[in-house]
Amino acid sequence: MPAFSRLRAGALRARDALRPPTPVYAHCDIPCGIYDPHEAQIAALTVLRMDQLIGELAGPVTDAKPEDRAAYVAKLARYTSVKELHAERVKSEIRVIWGDYFTADHAKQFPHLAELTLKILKQASKTRQGTGVADAQELLSLVQQFAEIFWQSKGAKTKRQPSLQKSGGELVVPVPA
Repeated sequence: MPAFSRLRAGALRARDALRPPTPVYAHCDIPCGIYDPHEAQIAALTVLRMDQLIGELAGPVTDAKPEDRAAYVAKLARYTSVKELHAERVKSEIRVIWGDYFTADHAKQFPHLAELTLKILKQASKTRQGTGVADAQELLSLVQQFAEIFWQSKGAKTKRQPSLQKSGGELVVPVPA
């Protein structure tokens, strides 16, 4: 470490020792108060659709032209890449809501919430490891359960409505009072 960096670090430690920083409390990085599990549901539907497309993708025949093989590999790579991205998006969205929105009081009100959150994170990882449509459907189901709890924690009733996406499935949405 250069001398200037060591001197600067020492000065900052001395300042903090003389006048410790004031703790700041907020429920998230930017306390905006805007949370919604919709993105997690859309990401789970995308994982499902990519697994469906991978399952429908016909492999090249034995004597396929190089360009046909390349087209197959390109499609498989794109579907897999999108699936990976959206499985990670599910995990990110769920982690943010779990870590920034839900409180200890929510954990008492919904005692299975922590276990459900962990199941979602594990299931999203499982969908990244394979291409099973059943695994993707299970991920969507878990995210839907999380969405129902989320809206219930806000005092809202929910309904499941068709997603109208090619993957099928439903979305959990709040019902206006």
